[in-house]
Amino acid sequence: MQAPKDHFDLAISGASFAGLALGLAAARTFGGQLSIVLIDRVTPAVAKAQAGVRAFAISAASKNMLAALGLWDQIKNLAQPVTGIDITDSSLDAGVRPLLLSYDNRIDEGQPATFVIPASAISGALQDAVARETSIRILAPAEIISYRAGATTAALGLSTGESFTVSLAVAAEGRRSSLRDMAGIKSVSWAYDQTGIVTIVEHERPHDGRAVQHFLPAGPFAILPLPGNRSCITWSEETKEATRIMALGDAGFLDEADRRFGGRLGTIALAGPRQSWPLGLQLARSYTAARLCVIGDAAHSVHPIAGQGVNLGLKDAAALVEVMADAARLGLDVGGGDVLERYEQWRRFDSTMSALTYDGLNRLFSSDLALLRAARDAGLALVDRMPSLKEAFVKEASGLSGELPRLLKGERV
Repeated sequence: MQAPKDHFDLAISGASFAGLALGLAAARTFGGQLSIVLIDRVTPAVAKAQAGVRAFAISAASKNMLAALGLWDQIKNLAQPVTGIDITDSSLDAGVRPLLLSYDNRIDEGQPATFVIPASAISGALQDAVARETSIRILAPAEIISYRAGATTAALGLSTGESFTVSLAVAAEGRRSSLRDMAGIKSVSWAYDQTGIVTIVEHERPHDGRAVQHFLPAGPFAILPLPGNRSCITWSEETKEATRIMALGDAGFLDEADRRFGGRLGTIALAGPRQSWPLGLQLARSYTAARLCVIGDAAHSVHPIAGQGVNLGLKDAAALVEVMADAARLGLDVGGGDVLERYEQWRRFDSTMSALTYDGLNRLFSSDLALLRAARDAGLALVDRMPSLKEAFVKEASGLSGELPRLLKGERV
């Protein structure tokens, strides 16, 4: 039964990947018995249009979750399994780019550790599935403008003039989360002098499913394979230079991309628009407040060097649904202190360590100091001769290590 419109069990602020996944997973896990409201600044149609040209390296664990939610069959034909990863490290104008580290990207029984999927495919599948759930009420365009926590509920006021109480509110609006700020959760953040640039290209030669991470002094340049002779390129560039590159016409922009490709896949051509965004790191000091928790980029906005931002957000959603379900089976309050404490203990340390690791890798590989370059190149070459260490990297990238929520194992909660 739907709860009265003046109270919901769960309110999710933000139709981000993490927010949508949380809403869908909660609706499926509780069999429609949990009343859910999803609030977003833009309508679902606008959100789909804003998905852009980005593509994500979805881990095997996240693929398990999408399958458990019934979405994988819908998007698998748009997903490119990553069969291997090549890593190079040189200056932009180096005539030769030696391959320092190369490894197979498959785990148990040949399953790929990661899949590259267009953001629009994931967003569209989640949006459509959420729209079909009768236990989810969508309020968009709307925004939470007031939050007041009480002993048993939190009161929310919306920009539309509506107001209601909730057992649990979740901030999932991204790094500029207004609900997180209203709840008094502070963040630690710093900006990189880097801008992320992304586009889709077609290329002359097949990529054979291999991804490339080329480390340049200004930041990493990644070639992520897509179905067909297409790839999503994502690179981190010094902000001043990125501004110049983004202002170029298509021919000039393509020349800059081609310089970084290094001729690896033959002639390239633009196959989509380009986008850019400022890069930085932001970590919430706490993942919970009274009757509230944060997930996804509202909790941890990380450098894209390892392509793990979406996977971290999906893991947040899976963990939160599991602790809520475990509490409900014991007759406990799904927004109570025990639920919030368990969620924070499960996710905060893991995601913070991941964020700081990506930060460290970016700093290490974005330096052009000769001694540092020589040391890291020697380190990569050493790893290349250590199969067991390569296997550990692949296992970590698959998302299947550590204490996993059941959804990431492909199991029902």
